[in-house]
Amino acid sequence: MRVSLKDVAAHAGVSVKTVSNVVNDYPYVTAAMRERVQRSIDELGYRPNLTARHLRKGRTGIIALALPELGNPYFAELAAAVIDAAAAHDYTVLLDHTGGRREQEILVSQGFRARVIDGLILSPIELETEDLRDRTGDVPMVLLGERDYDLPYDHIAIDNVAAARAAVRHLIGLGRREVAFIGDRRGRSEPAQLRVRGWREELAEAGLPADDGLVADTDGWGHADGAAAMARILEAGRRPDAVFAYNDLVAIGAMRVLHARGLRVPEDIAVVGFDDVVEGRFGAVTLTSVSPDKEAIGRLAVESVLARLGGKPAEPRRFRADHRLAERESTLGRGAANA
Repeated sequence: MRVSLKDVAAHAGVSVKTVSNVVNDYPYVTAAMRERVQRSIDELGYRPNLTARHLRKGRTGIIALALPELGNPYFAELAAAVIDAAAAHDYTVLLDHTGGRREQEILVSQGFRARVIDGLILSPIELETEDLRDRTGDVPMVLLGERDYDLPYDHIAIDNVAAARAAVRHLIGLGRREVAFIGDRRGRSEPAQLRVRGWREELAEAGLPADDGLVADTDGWGHADGAAAMARILEAGRRPDAVFAYNDLVAIGAMRVLHARGLRVPEDIAVVGFDDVVEGRFGAVTLTSVSPDKEAIGRLAVESVLARLGGKPAEPRRFRADHRLAERESTLGRGAANA
């Protein structure tokens, strides 16, 4: 049988209003009264009706999260971070899959679910500035990723150039001099362009050439794309001593080809990925990877939506989430700690 506020009030010997104030975290409740009511809540197993609570505020209690690739472990882990952050505020997350297609990203951003959501967190790939300029509706939207639209929406990203430079600096510090980049998509992806830029800048800083013959384009960013790109570099007669990959899936695909060709990681070719997904920590050779703070990205995204729902702040905000380099066997050799 469902326990009601009235049941809790009777058990605690207080009014229903007092119980409601405690449940809704009203600030002007004494610590003793809060403890007394909470004890009754725990003993009776009362669970608040979150739907009713949101409806009383004219809200649905749902935040939409639109991602380009649900099959990509990075986005799966990011979704988990957003879901956990939303749950801490009694919100449910509705997942949308855009496939990174512009028309689907336009549909999502223009609020086709506006009647059922309170806010939108969108990670766009192909969306253009003009697609958002005439956006209508009052559903708050927060953008994730590296594309800067210079529009009045909160935006959360990591510094891709700095992260790429840290990865290449690590390789150079280990004595590597011919560093390939796998995963470029010229003219089609700002994240890839920023990571290539970081690759170039760090090589230049070290006085090393940024050889375009060691930059491999890919059609996508999966295992097969990394494998195909690595094979093309080797079949062109090139033998870099290190590879910096657009993401971990591309890196793992490249490592598979290196193993098949009899090349050892990292003795012959060191490899660094990007995203620090769980898969990279459990391979035969664990993967060194740039590790974005996914938990912080998820938390900042949810808090930004809720701040907008609360009517603040007036100006759009730009957040930079932290990142670090998780150093493992693919650059340090067997026995390296699993960072």
